[in-house]
Amino acid sequence: MDFSSIKNIIFDLGGVIINIDYAKSTDALRAFTASETQVDFSQKAQSELFDLYERGDISDAEFREGLRKEYGINATDAQIDQAWNTMLLDIPAERIELLRALKKHYRLYLLSNTNAIHMVAFNKIVSDSYGIPSLDELFDKPYYSHLVRKRKPGAEVFEHILAENRLKAEETLFIDDSIQHIVGAQQVGLQTIHLAPPLTINQVLKEALPEHGA
Repeated sequence: MDFSSIKNIIFDLGGVIINIDYAKSTDALRAFTASETQVDFSQKAQSELFDLYERGDISDAEFREGLRKEYGINATDAQIDQAWNTMLLDIPAERIELLRALKKHYRLYLLSNTNAIHMVAFNKIVSDSYGIPSLDELFDKPYYSHLVRKRKPGAEVFEHILAENRLKAEETLFIDDSIQHIVGAQQVGLQTIHLAPPLTINQVLKEALPEHGA
């Protein structure tokens, strides 16, 4: 890819910066059901309960109670939170180093369909692993769906970032591992990279830095 026209980079979080495994959470939650009901949450699709939570339309307590009612989950709040967070794995050190190097040359943004419970968990991961208080420090500005009340792949969330930061779509690169989010970004004119496994940001952004990094 030609990075000469790129001035801004918007990163997805899960599967791009932090390694995730959706099945770990759905399996952990299913263990609290009497009939091992399948929990409808994956990279490509999810039930309305998860959409509501990621848009900030329901509280943590309402989300937990929704899980109990919709899937027959019998667990404490702490057990639900722990099960829900098991999908969040690790953030490799080379990705942290890459973000720090890129920040010297580009304006960096984070755009994640996420929620309050996960936000506490992934910030604890970066704090425990790298002594960074929160992921926010690695970006010019983060955008979390439950706080901005908008989710990918809706055009409005991309347009919001462009307008708020006065960015030109053609100068802005969006990186995500979910193809439906890539399509949404392309519809508003963003440059895109679909980070299909096993690709990593270190591989696809190797040429984004001047020779010898820095």
